Amino acid sequence: MVPIQIRPVHTWKSSSQHRTANTHLIKKTEVVEKNVDPETTLLTYLRRKLSLCGTKLGCGEGGCGACTVMISKFDCFQKKIVHYSANACLFPICALHHVAVTTVEGIGSTKTRLHPVQERIAKSHGSQCGFCTPGIVMSMYTLLRNQSEPKMEEIEDAFQGNLCRCTGYRPILEGYRTFAKDWKCCGGNVNGLGCCMVGKENIVGRGCSERKINGPDCCMNAKDYTAMVSSALFNTAEFQPLDPTQEPIFPPELLIHKNNPQKQLCFKGERVMWFQPSTLKELVALKAEYPNAKLVVGNTEVGIEMKLKNMLYPVIIAPTWIPEMSSIHHTEEGITFGASCTLSHVEMVLRKAVADLPSYKTEVFLAVLEQLRWFAGPQIRNVAALGGNIMTASPISDLNPVFMASGSRLTLVSNEGSRTVRMDETFFTGYRKTKLKPEEILLSVEIPFSRKGEYFSAFKQASRREDDIAIVTCGMRVLFQERTSRVQEIKLSYGGMAPTTVLATKTCQELIGREWKEKLLQDACAQLAGEMHLSPSAPGGMVDFRRTLTLSFFFKFYLTVLQKLSIDLNGNNNLDEVVPSRYTSATELYHKDPVNNVQVFQEVPAGQSTEDMVGRPLVHFSAAKQASGEAVYCDDIPHYENELYLTLVTSTKAHAKIISVDTTEAQKVPGFVRFVSAKDVPGNNVTGLKNDETVFAEDTVTCVGHIIGGIVADTQEHSRRAARLVKITYEELTPIVTIQEAIEKQSFFELIRKIEKGNIQKGFEEADHIMEGEIYIGGQEHFYLETHCTIAVPKGEDGEMELFVSTQNPAVTQEYTAKAVGVPSNRIVVRVKRMGGGFGGKETRSTVVSTVVAVAAVKTGCPVRCMLDRDEDMLISGGRHPFLGQYKVGFKRNGRITSLEVSYYSNGGNSVDLSHGVMDRALFHMDNTYNIPNIKGIGKVCKTNLSANTAFRGFGGPQGMMVAESWMSDISLKCGLPAEEVRKLNLYNEGDLTHFNQKLEGFTLRRCWEECLVNSDYHSRRKLIDEFNQQNRWKKRGLAIIPTKFGISFTVPFLNQAGALVHVYTDGSVLITHGGTEMGQGLHTKMIQVASRTLGLPTSKIHISETSTNTVPNTSPTAASVSADINGMAVSNACQTILKRLEPIKCANPTGSWKDWVSAAYQNCVSLSATGFYRIPDLGYDFEKNEGKPFHYFSYGVACSEVEIDCLTGDNKNLRTDIVMDVGTSLNPAIDIGQIEGAFVQGIGLFTLEELRYSPEGNLFTRGPGMYKIPAFGDIPTEFHVSLLRDCPNSKAIYSSKAVGEPPLFLSASVFYAIKDAIFSARVESGLNQPFRLDSPATPERIRNACIDVFTKLCPSAEPGSFKPWSVRV
Repeated sequence: MVPIQIRPVHTWKSSSQHRTANTHLIKKTEVVEKNVDPETTLLTYLRRKLSLCGTKLGCGEGGCGACTVMISKFDCFQKKIVHYSANACLFPICALHHVAVTTVEGIGSTKTRLHPVQERIAKSHGSQCGFCTPGIVMSMYTLLRNQSEPKMEEIEDAFQGNLCRCTGYRPILEGYRTFAKDWKCCGGNVNGLGCCMVGKENIVGRGCSERKINGPDCCMNAKDYTAMVSSALFNTAEFQPLDPTQEPIFPPELLIHKNNPQKQLCFKGERVMWFQPSTLKELVALKAEYPNAKLVVGNTEVGIEMKLKNMLYPVIIAPTWIPEMSSIHHTEEGITFGASCTLSHVEMVLRKAVADLPSYKTEVFLAVLEQLRWFAGPQIRNVAALGGNIMTASPISDLNPVFMASGSRLTLVSNEGSRTVRMDETFFTGYRKTKLKPEEILLSVEIPFSRKGEYFSAFKQASRREDDIAIVTCGMRVLFQERTSRVQEIKLSYGGMAPTTVLATKTCQELIGREWKEKLLQDACAQLAGEMHLSPSAPGGMVDFRRTLTLSFFFKFYLTVLQKLSIDLNGNNNLDEVVPSRYTSATELYHKDPVNNVQVFQEVPAGQSTEDMVGRPLVHFSAAKQASGEAVYCDDIPHYENELYLTLVTSTKAHAKIISVDTTEAQKVPGFVRFVSAKDVPGNNVTGLKNDETVFAEDTVTCVGHIIGGIVADTQEHSRRAARLVKITYEELTPIVTIQEAIEKQSFFELIRKIEKGNIQKGFEEADHIMEGEIYIGGQEHFYLETHCTIAVPKGEDGEMELFVSTQNPAVTQEYTAKAVGVPSNRIVVRVKRMGGGFGGKETRSTVVSTVVAVAAVKTGCPVRCMLDRDEDMLISGGRHPFLGQYKVGFKRNGRITSLEVSYYSNGGNSVDLSHGVMDRALFHMDNTYNIPNIKGIGKVCKTNLSANTAFRGFGGPQGMMVAESWMSDISLKCGLPAEEVRKLNLYNEGDLTHFNQKLEGFTLRRCWEECLVNSDYHSRRKLIDEFNQQNRWKKRGLAIIPTKFGISFTVPFLNQAGALVHVYTDGSVLITHGGTEMGQGLHTKMIQVASRTLGLPTSKIHISETSTNTVPNTSPTAASVSADINGMAVSNACQTILKRLEPIKCANPTGSWKDWVSAAYQNCVSLSATGFYRIPDLGYDFEKNEGKPFHYFSYGVACSEVEIDCLTGDNKNLRTDIVMDVGTSLNPAIDIGQIEGAFVQGIGLFTLEELRYSPEGNLFTRGPGMYKIPAFGDIPTEFHVSLLRDCPNSKAIYSSKAVGEPPLFLSASVFYAIKDAIFSARVESGLNQPFRLDSPATPERIRNACIDVFTKLCPSAEPGSFKPWSVRV
């Protein structure tokens, strides 16, 4: 064992003989780990053993990138040092022999110096909640270690495995593109169409070409001095340069053994034994001894199975040191890859082969590369092995259809020798089974060269383009008779159409000997439609979509081959068929240009003090700490000495009586302490906003995920293991799962809301047209990167307890905890430092966890911690309410609306929670921005057997407005009028009364509308899109401009209050506490700005530590977008109180400094502490009378979006979005623009991507990033332009600002309606020109199914009611 000292890199070395092992971790000093458990991941070890908490747990399945670290090692096969990113949550600690690990703490620190990667994401405003930031930093850092001047495309590719829920990704890319060698200051083509300056006549300095990039004359730093408009949110000149020579060197100590042969290792844990053989002979001997052992290279499949699927593999063998399994050989037939070669290495080798070899030989290689392009993220591709991908035998494998269609050869070895097999239709013998014998090992894979006259394509369709599992995938090969278009061989292989990868053998047989012509296409599609049949109840659902994709893919293949044939045969061999020009776009592979953006805001007035930071793009105060991993989140708090861990035990039935709970087996798990349940609650087990919930279920469970109890144990691993062993016996009852079932059974929560104005019947009589329709809007998972977390610390006297909670609602957390443990609220202190995202999901549902943890702490007398796994969090915490909107609308021929009647139904789940408030806001927003003289809306909340749905950014407003835009879309189609004209015709005007009789004052929407039309160049682009659609049959573009009006206030009047506490210390420093919590939205930063202006102090003198119930009591939740408004006023109020006290002292010493005055005040016994308070005046609304004032004011915005859809697959690209938003006089333009973009991208998820899938029995299938897809880096608009409306001060909020958190979210409906516009163009091609229904989200499935054509008609839907679907729409 050699002690190693290197700067910040964590270096791993193992010293072991067979069956005994020690692992040594060295970070400056030597650490000896005597008991290495193979089940321990690198993430667990970093966080628990080393207290390096910068690396975060976001999902535990390698799907979010929050745990990204850099792995460095000497690669014996490549003979060089390699650096690559990896997911620490999956990386086994046993796999770290002779490896260096670099975490975010290892590259820079606020205490010393930030690394340029950390600095740039912070200063470019790319960190909001910050929970994802360390992982993004490490992805970028790893890229720069390998390529110090990457291309922009390489930067975007590096983030395919990282997710962010806050920022909308744009600021991250903008900050990091400054590292790119092909970067221009605007990100576009200098002075070309992509240049930010094109069309910006009013901005000084028209172009970048003659000005110094990043310098004072750079166009990105330009200002319009007439209106003081700026697009510079940060100054790149402040960035420290990247110096690759200053990076930590690879530890020389790890190179000592590079030429020495490895020795076999063995690690034995509580349940699992890990072998790492060093020779093929040792490997086959081990496999013979343990034929059921799993071979693991990257642990990307086995790790997930053991963690999420409760599978146990007692013996694991890691073959990464076997030379034969990592070698690569070029043969006459193709390239042979060892089965342990990582996918990244395969990709690198194939790219070189494609560059070096004749194109006719690389058809298969190009197909593999196309599949790898969209295969997971870099962190997975860097460790996942080629052989593992095959042997997993997934029916939706991206690569297996390619290998099957190409006839790739596999070499298998065992102690009996070796054999070679082709991957054909016999290789997969059943679901996740192959023809390998138990003792056999896949040694290598030969990917063949293609031949002259042979063509190959691969296709994949997923819900999301980046890092997503396939819905259907395929590999297609055809070989023609020499110099002809007659088929000699053809193989069509599909994944996602059966329990295994399959060949369409019957179809292939039919096509042999046929000419590659239209008739072949028709016959092939008809044959495929029959052969690739799916049961309507098939697992995975989406049956019609999947069947249609098999035909769409073949059609794309047919056209692609036809194109190549026309070139290769030179038109001399009877090739009658050519690809029509309108069809060529169907053959194009998916491509997205690098993001190009312009963000415009109004500068502060001339003469504003440089120390007055209000209105300036100040960086989030925690950004640097977040980028360096120093920011402390709930689970980062150091463990207490006697701390225990709790894991929830939840129901597996949606509706059932509990017959028995048996913990016998759980008690046998090492470290088990106790099981807590309803009988252990010292206080009251009843909880919830309406007292209709329980801390623990007692006799009956009413949803899957209903908390029955909790296992308390010494470690997280032991508590999880024991929780899985609790046996619960149920007597099942019939559940109500969907809105439709609730309507049929009249299962509603009691309060039914109604708003009515005017004469509905008269309005319909005046209409020229009356239309009826409905739209379903699916729910949405919050997917905050930090899951629910609570640490409860009993104080040992008077029932006192301190709770550290990730919550938006400390006061309710305090109240519910006190009630559950049976003490007054004054014995409970709740503290919130920051959250890793909230979005409404931590407003009330965090109490579901915190009360359970508090009960466990009382019963054990020890501190208890619980951080939910991602799958637990998604299961129990609810989300955005699914809505069904049914409408009847009357209108004139010109599109003017005369009457509207709407019924809203929401799926509330098993308790009321905030569902009534959500429905209220939906009704308040059912007009969106349109003046409807006669209107009636009714809202009913369905009571179902799902986890209670809750607050989510927008709080019912988006659902209410989405229904409005649905009938608005119908009207424009029915009238045959441009949608933007019909929308504009019906807009409100200044002074109009809303349908709830509130007068619109300061109505800036029409200004936003006109500015957005101009900024987006709407009318010119509309013409270009129409031309594009005429020229392209299978790709269509759409354009939509959508307005929004969002009411600002809690609709429960008493919540519109806030308190603050300001302390001034004798050194002049100021500490602020207020009632709001920080979840990434920059609230604390804005409060410091407010205090800075009020007190006249620089922000450096002001600090906010946390939010706590013992400093500011009875706080309202941080929600409803009003937190900056009400807390800002409260902070200002407290500061003014202190200033008033200081007035006499300042008068006595007018030339003194702030510190002088404070010191004098203290010496004269003047209080330097003050509370502040504010309430929004004159709020209240009466539903019965339809009168009052529910909102303090309104926020307005307009967005225009352009999309392109693939009519054959449902793929869609967001090409461009222009947003104009009224945020009043912005307190902080950087934060406000960040909120607008983050909300917009979250809305893209809501309306086009994110889909919750439930079984008919109420079981949630989508419990993690593997199946639930939020927007990724590649899903944001390619051109993303945001402009803050100028000169629109708001007199009703702090320093003339406006709320910004929720209002922009609905603007993403512009993407949905642009998609609908594109679909309409496709339907017109099929003779369909009437309004049509498109439910939300507009997923690829819905897009493809709506683009009715000859292929969809070959795959008719099964009759509803004739089968049991795999999933239901809730």
